[in-house]
Amino acid sequence: MQFTTQDLNKTVWVHPDWQKENRQRWIVDATGKTLGRLAVEIAKKLQGKHKPHYADHRDTGDYVIVTNADKIVTTWNKLATKKYYRYSGYKGNLKTFTLKWMMEHKPLRVLELAVRGMLPKNKLRKLRMKRMKLYADDQHPYADKNPLALYASDTTVSAPASSAEQEQQQQ
Repeated sequence: MQFTTQDLNKTVWVHPDWQKENRQRWIVDATGKTLGRLAVEIAKKLQGKHKPHYADHRDTGDYVIVTNADKIVTTWNKLATKKYYRYSGYKGNLKTFTLKWMMEHKPLRVLELAVRGMLPKNKLRKLRMKRMKLYADDQHPYADKNPLALYASDTTVSAPASSAEQEQQQQ
């Protein structure tokens, strides 16, 4: 399907069913990546801002698979100073957690909350968040879907080792 037209004053409209069937899958290894910078890139892919037929009122985004999500890093002294809050609505029941505690007990929730905060606060946010899959290790069930690497340094398929390298590994 062509998304460009001769007359640039016309709006490109893509049928929502076609968009749902042709969603791309992206994979990212979060090892050593900064929390906020990674969350920005994931939020852009979930919204579909990288596509030429992006519309803010339609869900045009892709799937994002994050491996090693518990190995993200932060800058400065955020482990001790960044706070997360949970409030039940009852008096005196405001719970406060530091980033260090969250990384020890709920490391996947940290990235989930960061991405959720960067998405627009509307009815589409829940649908977009469902398309983000977080895993604490390298194993994920989407290898057969051939996901693209979000960063050039991330590779989904490792190249086979040469015979000389295999001999050195055996010795």
